[in-house]
Amino acid sequence: MPRFCLRRPPGASWVSPTVAALCAMQVLLMMATDALAHAVTQGDKGYIQEITGVHLAPFVYLGAKHMMTGYDHILFLFGVIFFLYRLRDIAVYVSLFAIGHSTTMVLGVYFDVGISSYLIDALIGFSVVYKALDNLGAFQRWFGVQPDTKLATLAFGLIHGFGLATKIQDYQLSVDGLLPNLLAFNVGVEVGQVLALGVILIAMGYWRRTAGFARHAYGANVVMMSAGFILMGMQLTGYFIFP
Repeated sequence: MPRFCLRRPPGASWVSPTVAALCAMQVLLMMATDALAHAVTQGDKGYIQEITGVHLAPFVYLGAKHMMTGYDHILFLFGVIFFLYRLRDIAVYVSLFAIGHSTTMVLGVYFDVGISSYLIDALIGFSVVYKALDNLGAFQRWFGVQPDTKLATLAFGLIHGFGLATKIQDYQLSVDGLLPNLLAFNVGVEVGQVLALGVILIAMGYWRRTAGFARHAYGANVVMMSAGFILMGMQLTGYFIFP
């Protein structure tokens, strides 16, 4: 997998830290107006709290909706496939991510694992930072080693799964039909992931065919890293302000 070194490559577009942070902040503020409140939509929450029993279709819809609007998950997925060109490689990494988040999502809700949603989402923000640094070749440059990218993807998938679990726990699901509904939600998450991945791959396919990809890839990962730091800051702020 090709990597940029942390030092700006010749010909690469320069994105200063300040510009990158402002750009990332603007994007995140547009997408994450409820980030500190950390709430699910009231309409969805009210509906789920009123129903009992097995309702597969609504939970598939909710899972797909969460993944398609989950900017933190999409940012990490974008970083994972940034330098992947073969469909087989993309399938392997996305499958590892799916195995990770499916496992902890189901187990976290089923066994009612109580973890602060703010701390989990801060770790998810860190996963975005990590992946951007990995794409920039920072670990090779700083420590002279390259972490196992597959293992890292699986590990962060487990963390993202706990993030999904905290969202589901906000719905206060009925125990009647809990497991089937959880599995349906997970199916929806995978459907949403495939849809999001399709959009990303189409956009990346067009971008990679342009001369600007090599020039702007460095800057794009700097912006992604800045977005991850901002996500971490927002969630840690929420943790201390809204304990």
